[in-house]
Amino acid sequence: MAGGLGAAAMLPQGVLGARTYAATAHPPAGCEDPAGTPNTPPLKRFVDPLPRPMAAIPDRSVYPGADYYEFTMRQGTWQFHRDLGPSPVWGYWAANPNDPHKPIGMGYLGPTLNTTRDHPTVVKWRNELPTTHMFQHVIDLIRKPDPELTPIPPPPYKSVQPFPADIDVWNVVHQHGGYTAPQSDGLPMQSFSPEGFHAEGYTTLDPGRAKPNEAIYGYTNHDHSCMLWYHDHAMGMSAINVYAGLAGLYFVRDPADERLGLPRGEFEVPLILQDRTFNADGSLAYTMTNREGEDTPVVNGKAYPFLEVEQRRYRLRILNASNERFWRLRFDVPRDVLLQPQLPFWLIGTDGGFRAPLQMLDFLIGPAERYDLIVDFSKIPVNKHVTLTNYPGTQVHSPGIPGCGPEIADIMRFKVTKPPSGGGDRSTPPEKLKLQAVPPIKPKPHTRRREWVVYQHQLFRTMTFNAMPFMEPSQDFIKEGSTEIWEYINPNHDAHPMHVHLVNFQVLNRQPIDAAAYQKQYDKWVYGGRKPEDYPVLANYFTGPPIPPDPDEALSYKDTVKAPAQMVTRIIIQEFIPPTDEIASIPGSGAKLPATYIHHCHLLEHEDDDLMRPWTIVRADTPYGTGVAHDQRDLGQAAGHGAGRHPGRSTDPKP
Repeated sequence: MAGGLGAAAMLPQGVLGARTYAATAHPPAGCEDPAGTPNTPPLKRFVDPLPRPMAAIPDRSVYPGADYYEFTMRQGTWQFHRDLGPSPVWGYWAANPNDPHKPIGMGYLGPTLNTTRDHPTVVKWRNELPTTHMFQHVIDLIRKPDPELTPIPPPPYKSVQPFPADIDVWNVVHQHGGYTAPQSDGLPMQSFSPEGFHAEGYTTLDPGRAKPNEAIYGYTNHDHSCMLWYHDHAMGMSAINVYAGLAGLYFVRDPADERLGLPRGEFEVPLILQDRTFNADGSLAYTMTNREGEDTPVVNGKAYPFLEVEQRRYRLRILNASNERFWRLRFDVPRDVLLQPQLPFWLIGTDGGFRAPLQMLDFLIGPAERYDLIVDFSKIPVNKHVTLTNYPGTQVHSPGIPGCGPEIADIMRFKVTKPPSGGGDRSTPPEKLKLQAVPPIKPKPHTRRREWVVYQHQLFRTMTFNAMPFMEPSQDFIKEGSTEIWEYINPNHDAHPMHVHLVNFQVLNRQPIDAAAYQKQYDKWVYGGRKPEDYPVLANYFTGPPIPPDPDEALSYKDTVKAPAQMVTRIIIQEFIPPTDEIASIPGSGAKLPATYIHHCHLLEHEDDDLMRPWTIVRADTPYGTGVAHDQRDLGQAAGHGAGRHPGRSTDPKP
């Protein structure tokens, strides 16, 4: 069990290309969908060209020393497949400083932001969405309340509705993976509605320039060269907001990268991977109130697209923007093309930037993770193809106990149409790339550990961290500049992708536990009044030694980690230091201590259902075990969400 995630086995390869139409994906036997659950009609595969999101154009005259953009959230229409009718969708549109009458966007998703490392960006986010939700039935179920959708915490806490009774749409934008001050982080309780209603933690920079339905955020771009992304993070409804289309790419580029000889321009291709279900008329159908995952792969907004490629190396920047689905990806080739059924490729980067090149045949990517690949099509004959596929049998919440979501196989196709243009492929072969290896973060005997337990007090009900609802004030205080090991303890049956705001980290190891025994003792602690003597001591439940991370995540910069079922997943964060400098001389744009951020499961439905907690950076001279719990509603820019969570059980450094 490599890294606790499992190595992919090489299975016999069937004849590719035999099916012209994609059969409707169905759940495994014994997992039939509830009556009335929509399924996508059969679609012909590989007939729509892959779209490429347009790039937003900066205005450098508004804030000297920064690139400025105005993005507007609007409802529009988008056709996901040639054989489907247009669907209502939500998307971001960027103002065009060169022509105000031609905003940049495609209706679904959003334009790409291309930024330069350490050169800041300022964005005004404007909300012009309808006031009734595209998936209003989900909003109504949450309000009902529905015990499988409405956050219902364990005792002694009471359920609190995640949004006001008269608000059906509100939004906020999170720059995922960025080094950002809390007031610009896009935290859930910073949400704002199309009519200008503000959640309790709403903030904006330069308030004189922002209307009630707007928020201005500043981004430092003090990151490694990498692909970040932006997406909706609204309290209680981020899952359906992102499902409607609210996501886009954010590149941080370093001019020094040009010396590396990587494929660029048309040979650098971003792939935003999602799964969606469609009604017979082509409109989006949200079915995850009935099942795990959707039934059709969508890449950059198209179902089963194709991309014409040359016989050369390409750089593929892959984002898993699915609400819940894990994918194990590989590149399948026809039997008569290569001696093996998969095309090898090279991994050169992950969430937070470059890493040492690693040759691979497949990889597991969880929601919100990014993989930077070099794929070489030079050995594929003209008029042949390569198909990006999902490894057979990969569960929606893989790796975990087999679930009931629809299984998806083919995703998109690369059609090799001609030899390399422009005098040949001058990019550097990946085995010769001079990429600096990521130095390991080594724990020390005094490194502080913090436990985060994925706790579900009733089957198919709300999950929380440490049996604490999200809206409880932050009680986890981390010294500025300190190093910590976080232990995600998952006695649950699902794998969870855990995302930590602000920081990059490294995966340290995983360790199997007796999940049933741990859960039983944790239940005793919760229902017995949370007595310290009843709290389960983690070391008593190990069933095996620590397991190193998988090769693709080892010695990599990460902001999202897969936490498999019945395991402890350990990450190490080298420094907790928020950005305190002002951006473009905007007063109040830098972080101030205490500074509260959040971490959460990036299965968006779990995030909305309370698997999310705040944590607070405090001055380095703050003694452990002191300090007042900070409610994000009171802290405003410093805390920025509705409140905190439960204290992550921690171990003080030993003398």
